Amino acid sequence: MSSPTETADASTSGAGDGSREIPGWTPYREWFRDQWAQGGAVAWGTALGHLLVGLLVFSLVVGFDMSSLPIGGSLVWLVYLTVTVAVLYAATAPPAEPYVAWLDERWMESDADKLLIILGHVVVVFFVFAVALGLPFNGLAGALGSVFFFTAVYAMMVLALNLHWGYAGIFNIGIAGFMAVGVYVMAILSTPVDAGATGVPGLGLPLPIGILGGMIAAAVVGLVAALPALRLRADYFAIVTVALSEIIRLTLNSRALQEFTVAGVTTGTGGATGKTMPGNPLRLLFYESFDPGAGPALLGSVLFPLFEGLRIELIPPNSALVGVVPLPAFTLDLAVEPPVIVNWAYVVVLTGFVALFYVLLVRTGNSPFGRVLKAIREDEVVAKSLGKDTNRFKIVAFMFGCGLMGLGGILWQGSQGFTNPNAFRPIITFYIWVALIIGGAGSNTGSVLGGALFAGLIWEGPVYVRRVVTNFVDFGDTPSTFPAAIGPFVEGEVLPFLAYMLGNVSALRFVLVGVILVVLMQTRPEGLLGHRKEEAAAIPLGRPTRRAEGGTDTDGGDQ
Repeated sequence: MSSPTETADASTSGAGDGSREIPGWTPYREWFRDQWAQGGAVAWGTALGHLLVGLLVFSLVVGFDMSSLPIGGSLVWLVYLTVTVAVLYAATAPPAEPYVAWLDERWMESDADKLLIILGHVVVVFFVFAVALGLPFNGLAGALGSVFFFTAVYAMMVLALNLHWGYAGIFNIGIAGFMAVGVYVMAILSTPVDAGATGVPGLGLPLPIGILGGMIAAAVVGLVAALPALRLRADYFAIVTVALSEIIRLTLNSRALQEFTVAGVTTGTGGATGKTMPGNPLRLLFYESFDPGAGPALLGSVLFPLFEGLRIELIPPNSALVGVVPLPAFTLDLAVEPPVIVNWAYVVVLTGFVALFYVLLVRTGNSPFGRVLKAIREDEVVAKSLGKDTNRFKIVAFMFGCGLMGLGGILWQGSQGFTNPNAFRPIITFYIWVALIIGGAGSNTGSVLGGALFAGLIWEGPVYVRRVVTNFVDFGDTPSTFPAAIGPFVEGEVLPFLAYMLGNVSALRFVLVGVILVVLMQTRPEGLLGHRKEEAAAIPLGRPTRRAEGGTDTDGGDQ
């Protein structure tokens, strides 16, 4: 076998005699790698210069007047798109290589690094969206608040589902139904007795009692479903759960339960029109009441003026460089409106609940109870042969997870002040399963990552892509039907088809979900962090290492 030096010499001589041609792009990328390897100011200066030049060329291409080209129709858009993508690739590919290598190194460090990497990239992507749309800082903060809200609620729901599927191997596809039970029981218990002319009255109990009652009700419904159904095989149990979920939704939609009286107390579900819910108590930290026109409370009176007037003057008016060259005035506008501040405060609360879910499930998984669940997941017959009552363990785990799903539904829908049965359609269950598949079953960290990627990439991402594209491209009239869009496409007109696709972004989500699932099944069926090796015991059981001669650590065999 030839040495690396001989191989390098052979490659160099081959390139010198013309037997192997190296494209002009390759030497530049090799030179960029060498510059980056030097580190310090040389590396960052090279990267910054490359990005500035690339940004300049990209701006020239984007701002080019396409009407001056001697071609028309969809061909001009094809040429424009090709050139734009090529310039964008040339501007980002060389700096991306060392950056990706750094990401690979950080990704292996810890679970916290994985989470920060994903969330950091979500922030960067939506910052680019905000810049492309010309949004102020308040718009960027609002967009990120929406993304992190959905990240938090999906993370909680996926963590609860991971207890069922990732730990115990219970195939539950009735998640939306257990969410609905928790939300509606909480609303019935805690909605004021005097709900107004249009509302359905409740029992007027304190909100903590309502939340606890919703969780207990969801767990009890889980018990009712689990007692007879857990004797079935996994696929039949899944059918039972999805059927139960639809029974719950249709029951809440029924006119018979819209308003009823029990023991002289009138309450109800509101039927198809929905039901008002107790106000978000977090609002009372910022406003004096739940009324839309309420004045600010103590915390609001401090934070609202502070953030509404948050502007930093970087270049004062009438400034000049070295007293000669005049500079334009520049003020960094970081003002944030009160509704965005309140939304971010609730996101912080949801983040605390995500951390609570995470810690609770990690400790559950590491407990003797959790180790039995993992044994049931791997082989229930073996767990039974060791004397474990597997049905009892699965029922307890199922009730526990259903209670967490009820709490997650309360935190999700409770911030909106209103809910209806359509908020708990089976598609919600499907979305939560997709997030679990992306993150990886059996991994709590993967559950949070899956929720973040689903919220940023699939839920909110397509909406902002549509806004960015329509902000730069005038598509004209959007076709109302698929045949009206596909007809011009067959004839070579691309814009009507693109306009139709962007106008139906909700359907585009399904296409994107399908593509992601196909790619995952082909490349990484276990998800991002699924099926990681776990110790079955609370302490490491591997053989201790021994100090060999020469100061090196060796082991007594395979671990």
